[in-house]
Amino acid sequence: MENHHLTKREKYLLKKQIKEQERLKKAQRSKIKKIVSISLPLILIAGGIISAVINYSPKESREEELSFNEAVGKQAPDFSLESIDGKTIKLSDYRGKNIILFFNEGEMCYPACWDQMAALGNDERFNTNDIAAFSIVPDQKSVWEKITGEVTDLSRAKILFDTRKAVSSAYDVLSLQSSMHPGSYPGHTYFIIDREGIISYAFDDPSMAIRNDLLISELSKLGENNMVD
Repeated sequence: MENHHLTKREKYLLKKQIKEQERLKKAQRSKIKKIVSISLPLILIAGGIISAVINYSPKESREEELSFNEAVGKQAPDFSLESIDGKTIKLSDYRGKNIILFFNEGEMCYPACWDQMAALGNDERFNTNDIAAFSIVPDQKSVWEKITGEVTDLSRAKILFDTRKAVSSAYDVLSLQSSMHPGSYPGHTYFIIDREGIISYAFDDPSMAIRNDLLISELSKLGENNMVD
């Protein structure tokens, strides 16, 4: 078979075809670079926006956390929780009163927590125009509706439901010595909040006793303008 020798015209056309292919490849590479240079910043911006949206939480909806050991003298983190009677209790709405918060394990902490909740609810010293005592539990409201319907001693307890345990976390009571499930549930912990919303007393009680007299004693130390009647 004889070798075919390209004519001048065939050589010219082949050379032209090769140049055209190189031009197309170069144009394609340039186009890709242009797309990347435009798209990459947009992707980064979009990623930043998505990250900001995911991590953003309005100031008023976040629980301001504190350290239990350094709680006294600090502003009490505000919160809104549903009460046993279906109302929404917002701590800041009680400014001007002395407030007791009793964080406990709730239904499963029988009888210690139940006894203290009943004691707070039935002690007239904690049910005045100047003082309110709230028991904060991690249970669902329906659980305590049934309990209070059957246990008359608990019918006057002011129970609030911290089902997400966000307030318990904000007050740093989930891993204290009194907790029987450290990191997951509160144990038996008290806070006294004065009329200005400042924490004046914090006490974690592993012995899980009824502490009404102790709380009244601490309330009486708040000064003349905060004296318990």
